[in-house]
Amino acid sequence: MEILIVITLLVIAAETTYLVAVRFKKQRHTKKQHSPIFVDTSVLIDGRITAIADSGFITSTLYIPRSVVGELQFLADNGDPEKRSRARHGLDIVKELQGNPLVNAEIFSDGDKAEEGVDNRLLKLAKQYKGTVCTIDYNLNKVAQVEGIQVLNVNDLAKTLRMAYLPGETMKLELTQKGNDQHQAVGHLEDGTMVVVEQASAHVGQVVEVEFIRALQTAAGRMMFARLVATKKQQRQADSKVTKKPAQRPPKAKEQEKRSEQPEAVKTPVKQPKGRQQQRNNNRRRSPEDSLVELANQ
Repeated sequence: MEILIVITLLVIAAETTYLVAVRFKKQRHTKKQHSPIFVDTSVLIDGRITAIADSGFITSTLYIPRSVVGELQFLADNGDPEKRSRARHGLDIVKELQGNPLVNAEIFSDGDKAEEGVDNRLLKLAKQYKGTVCTIDYNLNKVAQVEGIQVLNVNDLAKTLRMAYLPGETMKLELTQKGNDQHQAVGHLEDGTMVVVEQASAHVGQVVEVEFIRALQTAAGRMMFARLVATKKQQRQADSKVTKKPAQRPPKAKEQEKRSEQPEAVKTPVKQPKGRQQQRNNNRRRSPEDSLVELANQ
């Protein structure tokens, strides 16, 4: 009986230890997932954080330090009109985040002013509460990475989500099926984006070179439209082969051409008296010096 009691107690202790370990692991994982996010001044001035909040991707609490709000207030009272308008826009973004039902945004009381600087205050808060810094400031991003603090950079997010191919770019694409219209063909990019190619129904099952025309973003996904590069070249060649009619020449030009084609009449020299002709020949033979000497003698 004593042995059975000891075995039962050991089993109960093992089960209790296992349950406590599993619960601690879940709490730790939940805490890591919902770590606080400390928002920087640059993100509020930028304003794109509201679009991210509207999408519902931010599940953690957004903490806006009071020192950040104080910096925006200082910039809003500044004499520079550009900085003043940007700072006021940042204050409006704070109000929008507080009124957004899809995100929990709170003002974190850390003091009106940060003596060590707002950036250093954000890094200090992120270390103290094991949180994340949301910023688009390049220098703050680098310093946070050096100190081992996780950073949410809105610029990196926008760079990741932007289109891989912009209108005007070309690529090789395999056309897999026909489109809704008879002249269309459909292909897909590596990420699954559907590309509709105009005037390409005859090239289904082939790999062709296409040029992207435009992109369409819908709730169902992204769709791109393109055209065949070969068709574009053929159109250019056809346009260049169009012969232009020769311009009609005015009647005056035709008459001048007819006159130039006719042989010119041989002009017979007019006979002049021998005395004058001999005198002219003598004048032609004289040099300028001889004519000056003759003039001086006269």
